[in-house]
Amino acid sequence: MLNKVLGRRVAGLVCGTVMAAMIAPLATSSAFAGKISIGHTIWVGYGPLYLARELGYFKENGVDVDFQVVDDSALAMAAQAAGKLDGTATTVDEILKYRSDNFCFKAVAVFDESHGGDGMVSLDSIKGLPDLKGKTVALNEGSTSQFWFSYLLKKQGIPLKDVTVLNMSADAAAAAFIAGQVPVAVTWEPNLTLVKTKKVGKVLMDSAATPGVIVDVLEISCKVLEERPNDVKGFVAALQKAVDYIKTNPDKAYAIMAKGVGGYLKEPKDFADAASGVKFYDKPMTISYLGTKEKPGQIADVIKLGNEIWSDLGKMKTTIDYHAVIDPGFTQ
Repeated sequence: MLNKVLGRRVAGLVCGTVMAAMIAPLATSSAFAGKISIGHTIWVGYGPLYLARELGYFKENGVDVDFQVVDDSALAMAAQAAGKLDGTATTVDEILKYRSDNFCFKAVAVFDESHGGDGMVSLDSIKGLPDLKGKTVALNEGSTSQFWFSYLLKKQGIPLKDVTVLNMSADAAAAAFIAGQVPVAVTWEPNLTLVKTKKVGKVLMDSAATPGVIVDVLEISCKVLEERPNDVKGFVAALQKAVDYIKTNPDKAYAIMAKGVGGYLKEPKDFADAASGVKFYDKPMTISYLGTKEKPGQIADVIKLGNEIWSDLGKMKTTIDYHAVIDPGFTQ
């Protein structure tokens, strides 16, 4: 089984001097003239970046690329804010915490959505979300796990204060649950499967029940969007062509993407296993999700709830609307 160490969802809110300190390690990884430089964590959903590069799709569209693997998305976005990267691959909820008047960027493409790869494990006695009231839930505060969990509660009309959150990593949360230390934990694969195998509880709910909520997007700095729109269009077109290749040549695609992404996903089998818990977005799916300038797609609802959730949790001070963080024009 995969050992998911530092994934795309571990970062909480980083600001001020902490953000400044995080920029230093990427000081030499600056954006290059004529290239689009993207920072990303090790995550299965970012495989199409490497597939498009290996198959020559970026070159076909007149785009040169530079990819930087970064330990967490907070670090990548800090580097982008300092002008060291042109963009970052991360989740929708994550970008809301960083968008400001001083840090302008917009999401222009969609990589994937979690489709069963994330979930909540609980004791068998817990039959549904209403039974979580008064319970302790282990999860990673400030992460996509907390966002997803809070999203579920809001949809059920359950106040966040009705549960007690025990802050720990997704892997530690699963371990605590298996050890009988907590009645509920929010985690991800392979921990969900491990709970089933050990028969110590059940998967109360997973992300397959919430399509379009845990979604990875590509956001690009506004300056790049304004000064190099054709490069961005070419970049997005190459990504979408790579996703089409995955549909028709999955085994070859997984081998290429595993080699490119590396880390805990370096073996094609591990990559394929991880890919079973996500849905890669092709062009029609991307257009439907992002919407158009005239009619925002489903992402607008996620952004609205994201504002409410992160504000309630003290992670956002200003409201960020759809038009401030989304530009659907590059996928048309």
